[in-house]
Amino acid sequence: MKRVRRFTSYILVLFLIVGTFSFVNQETNGKYFEIAKNIEIFANLYKEINNYYVDDIEPAKLMRTGIDAMLESLDPYTNYISESEIEGFRYMTTGKYGGVGALMKAIGDYTIIKEVHEGYSAHKAGLKPGDKIVAIDGKSAKGKSKDDISDILKGAPGTKVMLTLKRPGSNKELKVTLNREEVKVPNVPYSGMVNQEIGYIALTTFTQNAGKNVQDALAELKKSNEDLNGIILDLRGNGGGLLAEAINVSNVFIPKNEQIVITRGKVPEWDRSFKTLNNPFDLNIPLVVLIDHNSASASEIVSGVIQDLDRGILIGQQSYGKGLVQNTRDVGYNSKVKLTTAKYYIPSGRCIQAVSYKNGEPVNVPDTKRTPFKTKNGRTVLDGGGIKPDIILDDGQLSNVLKSLEKENLIFDFVTNYTLKHPKIASSHDFRFTGYNDFINFVTNKGFVYQTSSEQLLTELEEVSESEFYLDNIKNDIKQIRNKIITSKKNDLQKYRDAISKEIEKEIIGRYYYRKGKIEIGLRNDKEIKEAIAVINDKSRYSKLLKK
Repeated sequence: MKRVRRFTSYILVLFLIVGTFSFVNQETNGKYFEIAKNIEIFANLYKEINNYYVDDIEPAKLMRTGIDAMLESLDPYTNYISESEIEGFRYMTTGKYGGVGALMKAIGDYTIIKEVHEGYSAHKAGLKPGDKIVAIDGKSAKGKSKDDISDILKGAPGTKVMLTLKRPGSNKELKVTLNREEVKVPNVPYSGMVNQEIGYIALTTFTQNAGKNVQDALAELKKSNEDLNGIILDLRGNGGGLLAEAINVSNVFIPKNEQIVITRGKVPEWDRSFKTLNNPFDLNIPLVVLIDHNSASASEIVSGVIQDLDRGILIGQQSYGKGLVQNTRDVGYNSKVKLTTAKYYIPSGRCIQAVSYKNGEPVNVPDTKRTPFKTKNGRTVLDGGGIKPDIILDDGQLSNVLKSLEKENLIFDFVTNYTLKHPKIASSHDFRFTGYNDFINFVTNKGFVYQTSSEQLLTELEEVSESEFYLDNIKNDIKQIRNKIITSKKNDLQKYRDAISKEIEKEIIGRYYYRKGKIEIGLRNDKEIKEAIAVINDKSRYSKLLKK
């Protein structure tokens, strides 16, 4: 223990010496003096805790807590990436990582297989959604977080990892040895025709070659369908990725040498203007872009460019509102910091960045507080708080009951049981879920209850009114309101039957036909797709929406 303390002290002294030399020529500058002073205070504090705190500490864990807290005070997108998280970072930028090809989720004390990527190690070894990871390489996985398990499973291609699994419907433990391999998740997992004249392309992330893959998909649709007369580009749920690929995707539909994005930050020398570099693939085909609340960053660049240049129609819900640019910097020991270095501005001159956050999520900005800008044709568009579609549709997923079912994993667990009883099902085009009453019985037996936003507000009202000594006067009123809400909630499982059934259907198809199947069945029930088809088919309406 003394050696550890002595070694830590040596490291801290060295750290302070380096810091002093870094700032000695700038000590007259108040800002740099403040930085040097606070680094010294932080180092001394770290040393005192390490030497004298009553229990042994984990230096790396303590430091990580401090780093995360510091970066959290800036914005949700400035993050520290440790050496163990590099594979996850590589996946975010390239779509590739070294691992077994499985997605996971935490349920209780264990991590569960949520989804397997077709054709990779987990799939070839027979892993299934619902499998519980009991141990890894003989060491218990109980109590470990989903991220911890994910980090362990990722690693250099060619290495092995042994999982001990508990499969639903069986009391036996299953041991499986998996070979880690390079997993490449396609950024265009599906493209096809939604009818005889209109094509569909799903883009899920802006990793490497996103622009090429969108163009290749469009080229294949044209080649296979002579009557192709419209394209739906689906960016719903797409959280973004590489700025260069946002430009490349835009370039598929936008002329060469067209300005797409300007970035401006603290360092003027880093300000840049990005233009399309290649000849477009198709300037004239009618285009609809689908976005939702989870379309962010690069997705908002593409959809914003299409809107600002009046190249197509946007349908869906207002996007996330991330108008920031991140760059990574090496900070030693194979670690990086991903930090916000600039804001980006799309062709109309607007920045769509949300101005404030609550619990890491952007706070809605009312239109009255957003600055108006003009598109190429003179249409009014607004800055701040995301991209507002030309046609806004209710997303149909705002019901508390559906959110609660997903949060408590009841749809996931029901489908796991369903697959045990149904080894095979019809194709994704023909399958229909008809067991909703079985689902009602399942959630009832699980004792499903949930709290609405209204009930949460009532609870807050009780707490505040009690502290202000008003509770006795309004207690009966609150009780009556709560009872009325409870009575209304009893009908919610039937009221939202269609929306819940669609989610169950999609989850079932994903178990048998993987990601491609989930997209295919989603298209069948998709009101945004139906609206997009209607707009493309109505040339007069399409043209009118793009005019001033």
